[in-house]
Amino acid sequence: MKFQFSFIDKKQGSIKDDILSGLTVSLALVPEAVAFAFVAGVSPIVGLYGAFMMGLITSIFGGRPGMISGATGAMAVVMVSLIQQGNALGQTGEMAGLQYLFAALILAGIIQLLFGTFKLGKFIRLVPHSVMMGFVNGLAIVIFLSQLNMFKSGGEWLTGTSMFVMLGLVAITMAIMIILPKISKAIPAALVGILVVTGIAIFGNIETETVKSFILSGGGTGIKAGLPNFNVPIIPFNLETLKLILPFSLILAAVGLIESLMTLSLVDELTETRGSGNKECVAQGAANIVNGFFGGMGGCAMIGQSIINIKSGGRGRLSGIVAALSLLAFILFASSYIEMIPIAALVGVMFMVVIGTFAWSTFNIINKIPVSDLIVIVLVTALTVIFDLAIAVLAGVIVSALVFAWENAIRIRARKTIDEHGIKHYEIYGPLFFGSTALFNSKFDVQGDPKEVIVDFKESRIMDQSAIEAVNKLTERYLKDGKTIHLRHLSKDCIKLIKKAEKICDVNVVEDPNYFVAIDNYNRLLKQ
Repeated sequence: MKFQFSFIDKKQGSIKDDILSGLTVSLALVPEAVAFAFVAGVSPIVGLYGAFMMGLITSIFGGRPGMISGATGAMAVVMVSLIQQGNALGQTGEMAGLQYLFAALILAGIIQLLFGTFKLGKFIRLVPHSVMMGFVNGLAIVIFLSQLNMFKSGGEWLTGTSMFVMLGLVAITMAIMIILPKISKAIPAALVGILVVTGIAIFGNIETETVKSFILSGGGTGIKAGLPNFNVPIIPFNLETLKLILPFSLILAAVGLIESLMTLSLVDELTETRGSGNKECVAQGAANIVNGFFGGMGGCAMIGQSIINIKSGGRGRLSGIVAALSLLAFILFASSYIEMIPIAALVGVMFMVVIGTFAWSTFNIINKIPVSDLIVIVLVTALTVIFDLAIAVLAGVIVSALVFAWENAIRIRARKTIDEHGIKHYEIYGPLFFGSTALFNSKFDVQGDPKEVIVDFKESRIMDQSAIEAVNKLTERYLKDGKTIHLRHLSKDCIKLIKKAEKICDVNVVEDPNYFVAIDNYNRLLKQ
């Protein structure tokens, strides 16, 4: 899977690059965490705490150095209904919904941790190329659309001078990020762009939306706060609580893992390295558990900030650690300075992320790939924009699997010959599984065949229980018609599952294949 991310260097990172890129990412994390906190209906500080704890823990213990985790929109959307239902169970004026959210995060984290412990992260390999392309395209569109909200004030689009100022500052940021790398790569272009535009706005006394005004417009009071404190969620620990939070925990765990593992695969591709999906699952789970006990809103991997990080030169764990600790420093000591940053500077950075994230090669391969792959790309892209990442990826994988099953189902074929002894030979080619059993059965002429028939599976493979049953029924048809049938070149476990195997299976220890059929008693066969 190759994408055209020419604006990202494949170079190895350094301590300097990690520190500077981490600082850049921390600046971009602030408005994202605040915005997603507003979406979920919680305080901006809860979102910032969540970004800090997710970023720190996954950077230290995660399976993908250089990948950034924090509060995300995909998980924030799921939290809205839980918080509303939780608030309805509490007294007026209480934030009971927030306590239920913390409990749900702990449970979701446990699920994610178990997912990684049992090494289920490897299933990310089942995501096809077409799904990945649809994923990055859809996510690029989602990021772009989310930034358009920054061009509004009080729910209305900016007009006149305010709009021109906003567009101008965004353009300056993007221009710096395009031009500076051609002159020098000593300092991340995104960081320079943010600092330059901030300086222009402050010293030019330009009136424009800043981080502070953005927070105030959403009902927040600022980002200054103390260290997060340990607390056990204040909720009744009973069956009713479990019934409420379990469905949300399962969804949060699934969304978080899918987005994290997809982002991990993408970062692997961009950096031409390989991370550990199972290790990342464990780290994501641990981070969400800590969030539940320390008052953060949780989260997962963030593709936008991850791309900012690797574009800025961040390759090691230090970059994520610096980003998380810098975010905490902003909360504790430098809130007044961070709140002065123009939103336009951060929007400009995210627009460059959109340009780098979108797989522009999609347009070049439209006429070169199968129609089914093109449909999957469009489907995943659309579902990512309309619904969310989890639904889009699952739908894409299901459609791709169905297409794959159909294509392989029609590949089963049989070469028929009659030897000098009048014995008819069927040489089977292609995989035999649930989708190809009907076509397989149609290849045989039981009534018209001679008294002795040989079915050779040397060039085929029995894939599942449906295939075993198809072979059993075929042999029963021949035996019922008073004819002799021989089955050749079957694996050991196939022979164990064939009825009357001792009469119809020709065993050749040297030539018979050795594989296991995907059936329910797979583990039993392994022990035999």
